[in-house]
This record gives sequence, C-alpha cells and structure tokens, in this order.
Amino acid sequence: MIVLDVIKVFIPTVAAFSIGMILAPFISDFLYANKMWKKKSGNTGSITGGDTPIFNKLHKTKDTGTPRMGGIIIWLSVLVTVFIFATLGAIFPDTLAEKLNFLSRNQTWIPFVTLILGSLLGLLDDLLTVSASGGYVGGGLSLLRVRIPLIALMGLLIGSWFFFKLDVSSIAIPFLGDLGLGLLFIPFFSLVMVALFSGGVIDGIDGLAGGIIATVFFSYAVIAFFQNQIDLAAFSAVVSGGTLAFLWFNIPPARFYMTETGIIGLTTCLTVVAFLTDQVLVLPIIALPLFLASGSVILQLVSKKLRGGKKIFLVAPIHHHFEAIGWPSYKVTMRFWIITILSSIFGTVIALVGGL
Repeated sequence: MIVLDVIKVFIPTVAAFSIGMILAPFISDFLYANKMWKKKSGNTGSITGGDTPIFNKLHKTKDTGTPRMGGIIIWLSVLVTVFIFATLGAIFPDTLAEKLNFLSRNQTWIPFVTLILGSLLGLLDDLLTVSASGGYVGGGLSLLRVRIPLIALMGLLIGSWFFFKLDVSSIAIPFLGDLGLGLLFIPFFSLVMVALFSGGVIDGIDGLAGGIIATVFFSYAVIAFFQNQIDLAAFSAVVSGGTLAFLWFNIPPARFYMTETGIIGLTTCLTVVAFLTDQVLVLPIIALPLFLASGSVILQLVSKKLRGGKKIFLVAPIHHHFEAIGWPSYKVTMRFWIITILSSIFGTVIALVGGL
C-alpha cells in the first residue's frame, strides 16, 4: 500500500514539472511579445510611500525588459495536472488511473481553489502594473487598500469554512497538544494568511522565491504523507513540482519574474495546507526566510518611526540588505536556499515527532 502512496505522490509531481517545462517557452514568448514588464525601473515604498534609493540603484536595470507573471507557469501546471489526473480517474474507474487522482473533497479542493483564486487576484494586479504608463508607481492594485484587505477577507471566509463546516477550532502545539481558540480561530486563520502573504517580499532576486517556496511545499508534502493525507501530500508535491519548472527559467539571469500571480496564490494556498495538516505553528520554522523577509520590513519601519529615521538595515527586506553590502545576488539566493533546506528539515521533524 505504501508503494502505491509513494507512486501517487511521485508521478503527478513529475507530471507537473514536465507540464511546466512544456508550457514555459510558450508563456515566455507571449510575455516578451507583449512586453509584459514594468515600464519604469525601481520602486517606491509600498507601505510608507517613501523613496527607496538603494533598492532603485541595485535594480536600476533589472525590472524593465524582463516580464512579470512568470508565476502563471506554476498555477497553470498545477491546474493542468489536476485536470489530467481527475479526468483519467473518471474515464478509467477501478484502475491505477483512478487511484492516482488526488483531487478530493476532504483534502485538496480547498487548497486547490485557494491557489487559483489567489493567483487570479495576483494576475489582475500584474496586468494593471504592466499596463500602467507611469510604471509601478500608481500601477497595480493598492497593497494597503485592496490586496491585503482582499487576502484578509479570503482568510476569514476560508477560516469560517474550517470552523463551521470542518469543525476545526484548535491548533496543534508540538509536544504539548491542542490549543482551543473557539471563534478566535477564524481571525487567527486570516492573520496567518496575511502574514504569510507579507513574506512574498522574498520575491526580489532571481531564483530566490522559487527555490524557497518549492522546498516549503515539499516539506508539507512529507508531513501530509506521514499523516496519511496522501491526496494532500500529492497536491503539495505537485505545487512544488510546478514551482521547480518555474525555477528552471528563473535562476540567474531570470527569464521572467514570479510576481503577484505566483506569490498571492502560493502563500494563500500554503496557509490552507498548513492548517489542513494542523501544523501551522511550525510554519515560521519551515518557511523561515519568508518570515525573516517580512519581519525585516516591519523592524525597519518601526526603527525609522521610533528612532527618527534611523534604519537597522541598509535596505529592507533583508535579502536586499545583503545585496547592498556587496554580496552577489546569486550568493544571496543560494545561501537562502541552504537556510530554507535546513529550517524545513528541522520544522518537518518537529511536526512529525511533536505530533506523536
């Protein structure tokens, strides 16, 4: 039985990677043909509205000429993979094809729908960004007024589904047992989703976000597998496989960037996966670089507010700080990959052993 379970995880994952590799050249050609990139290089502080001269200097030639929306490859490869295996399972019942179908109502429908809805929201933001004649400033959906509120609302709705439909109102504390939250579970779910989305600022250096996110999803695939949630394990591994296909073309020099159509879908989906495995408290360990990135932004803002404009980092998020002190971008990427692998192994072990 365990061999069949391994096959059920392995084959769709390879399929998702292969489909992503096939789709990528076509998507890339479309993005380049339609010049789907920012019309102005650099950035302004999305939260503070202030200038970011160090960031702009580091990225003065990186943003224009390289398309956004590379995240389409990830969610589209997952969508196609899900469709293929679900269709084969329906056409050939009582066969291996049916057993390989990992789309199930109790394990994978919610994260799958979340991935698609989040990705479409991000796609809208990306389309508005690349169509803005003035570049990023004034382009796209407002972070504070639109994206964060919509993601928070999504979290409230899905959290309500967990609470009222799935009867989930507690979270597991490794080695200690369950902590009941009651109705507070719903806003807590939303808070985690917004916090994880804020870690999307990690998408700022070629190859960085793709390698980290692929590792994190694979870690949750391992956790789900040992919990005997095989469909969820397969789905998480499929997302990892699609992300690796994207990463193949995103390693330096990037053929395209992931941007919001990848980040929103992946972070909201990861939130759901973490709650479905009841291992949300190890999420900051497994996805450590995401929380380091968002945490560094918060610390920078607080420091500037309370210390008269003094900064902790030369530039935030923290991965750009390392660029600013002279680390080549590829060195930042690879060292963050190493940190992610180690933290993911550590977090996965805690989740598995702490749940015994």
